[in-house]
Amino acid sequence: MKSKIANALRLKTHPVGLLWTDEKPEGAIQFHEGKWGCVMAMFAQAAVQGKPSAFDRETFGCIGGGVGLGFGNQYENWQGGIECFYGFLSSGNEGREGTEEIVHDIRRTGRTAAAERFIHGERYVKSEELVKKFVASLPIIDIPSRYVIFTPLEDVPAGGPRPEVVIFVVNPDQLSALVFLAGYGRGTLDNVRILSGAGCQNIGINAYREAHANPPRAVVGLTDISARLYTAHTLGHQVMTFALPFVMFEELESNVEGSFLEREQWQSLMDGAEFAGT
Repeated sequence: MKSKIANALRLKTHPVGLLWTDEKPEGAIQFHEGKWGCVMAMFAQAAVQGKPSAFDRETFGCIGGGVGLGFGNQYENWQGGIECFYGFLSSGNEGREGTEEIVHDIRRTGRTAAAERFIHGERYVKSEELVKKFVASLPIIDIPSRYVIFTPLEDVPAGGPRPEVVIFVVNPDQLSALVFLAGYGRGTLDNVRILSGAGCQNIGINAYREAHANPPRAVVGLTDISARLYTAHTLGHQVMTFALPFVMFEELESNVEGSFLEREQWQSLMDGAEFAGT
């Protein structure tokens, strides 16, 4: 499946299709069952190296990744229970019953930094009560398929199962173009959302929700500091994700021809960026 958008934006990475399927593609990489890993690091490999990856309910890497990909409310399976997740995302679990044993178990896996965050919290949300509110606002679902797949869009066969979401990795110039393209055929302002969710949520469940909105909107991602840390060595520091429900991807694809993407201002901006080596 080719993309006119990718060509017009002169993307240096593969657009990535996110698919729900009951069959794992041949050669897809996958986390080992029960082993920690970051979903966004796998996404980055698909975008940069063209490597497909697969996730199921036993191999989603981390609890947040299970939620973000659509495998139900995995926060209920957090070590020590969901209350410990509320502490983890806010001010920590120091002094909570069972914390010492949990931290000991985490350290035995070699994840010293994770143990520190379990004790003192990531501090992304001010309080546990507000984390509860945040979780309640998430569009948590349990998808009907066994696998979630990341694969380069060009490897999705025409006429085959279509992606649920198409994701671009973009620099600021390309992001600005996509924001304008999102409104090009609508004449409205509110066509793109930027959310404080996890990296995997903003290409997963938050984009899934938009597929059912009228009209659907795109979701800007990599607003998540942790996800940026885990993808920086692969994607670099100057990028964001731009996730489109497939129906909106088709809409934007149909609007490339005749748009500003064919005019001299956009071409000059791209030529200048390439000359500058960015």
